[in-house]
Formats: sequence, C-alpha cells, structure tokens
Amino acid sequence: MSNRWRQFIKQLHPEGIPWPGSVLYNALSSTRIFLRHYELVAHDVARYGAAERILDIGTGPGHLLWAMGKTLPHTRLIGVDISPAMVAQARQNMKKYGRDPRMEVRVASANALPFADGTFDRVVSTGSLHHWKDPVNALSEAHRVLKAGGYALLYDLVRDMPKPVWQELRTRFGGFWLALLWLHSFEEPFLNVKEMEALGKRAKFTLEESKFTGALCCLVLKKTSTSV
Repeated sequence: MSNRWRQFIKQLHPEGIPWPGSVLYNALSSTRIFLRHYELVAHDVARYGAAERILDIGTGPGHLLWAMGKTLPHTRLIGVDISPAMVAQARQNMKKYGRDPRMEVRVASANALPFADGTFDRVVSTGSLHHWKDPVNALSEAHRVLKAGGYALLYDLVRDMPKPVWQELRTRFGGFWLALLWLHSFEEPFLNVKEMEALGKRAKFTLEESKFTGALCCLVLKKTSTSV
C-alpha cells in the first residue's frame, strides 16, 4: 500500500469507532488472540515499575484496563476514548466484570486530554496510534500529562512485522488469526516501525526503543527532566 493511499484511508477513517462498529469491535476484542495481547501488554506495562495513576488513551472496550488491574493492583486506571459509543461499551463491560473503584472511563480526545500537567506516572495506548489525525499533537498531550521520568508506551500493529515475530505468533495462535491481522492492514492506515520511531523523534519525549510485544510494536518514550 502506497503512502498516498494510506493517507487517503486515514482521512476517511474516523478517529473513534461509532456505533454499531463499537459492538463489532467489542466482539472482536473479546477473542482469544486479542485478550492474550491485552495480558501481554499489561505485563509489559508492569515491567516499568509501580505507578499511582495510568492513563489508557483510546481505551476502546476497556479490556486493557482490566488486564492492567490484575498486574498493577494498587494503581488508579483511567481510560479515555473519543467515541461515546466505545465508552458506553467499556462501561457495560465494567458492569459485566464487576465494578472496580480504581477504574473509570471518560469521553476525551487524545488531542485534548482533560487532565492537569503531570497527573500520570504512565500513559499507554493500544491499537489507537494509527487512528490519530494529529499524532504529534496527541503525543505532546501525553507528554504534558505525564510526570517527569514517566513513560508513554504506544502499542500498535505495523505493516512490517518481522518474520520471526510472525512465525512465533503463527505457532501460538494458528494461521487463521494471523491471516486476519494481515488482511486488517489493508483497510487500516497502519505505520511501519521506522514511521513509528520517526513520530517518537518528532515528539518532546526521549525515544528509548521500539520493540515487539506479541504482534504489537511498542514505541517506548520517556519524559526526561530535561524534556521541553
């Protein structure tokens, strides 16, 4: 897919998922391969140490909040999504799982986060980055609401998944689900690894690394005390 075509698709794609897409996405994200990836992401987030507050941007159905709630039992977890339909879906899931006073979800855009400077120890996002219309501004907002020394961990599918990663996932989940992920890349404006890294370099963060967590490429960004 050419860059021009991907940019065209990105302009057509809504930044948030409206109803009834929210219902369909909730069903897809409740499948084994998705739930396992939420667990992998939650364990990866926990590797960066204890946190008082974590923000999940583009929280969707809220499954990652529950996965992080298990790995970080003393952390306040807040999810935001630009789609009111997705937030409604996440709240339904919260009732299904059982309410947890540590968790809440709100309607909010990545470009205008309704939080004070330095509120969070960590900001995470899973499968949302490629939807952002103005990703550099969204990263600036993530930088603003993070405490100094905090991490932004951005997980997304990429167009150029390394062959060893692909082979490991095929062994673990089977070719059917991997084929669906591959087909998904043709109708979603996913970035490649270098493009994700380039975004990180344009932001106010220090780019520490990019790595893979399951099928997801993770961009690891740190707010250093000298970041401006």
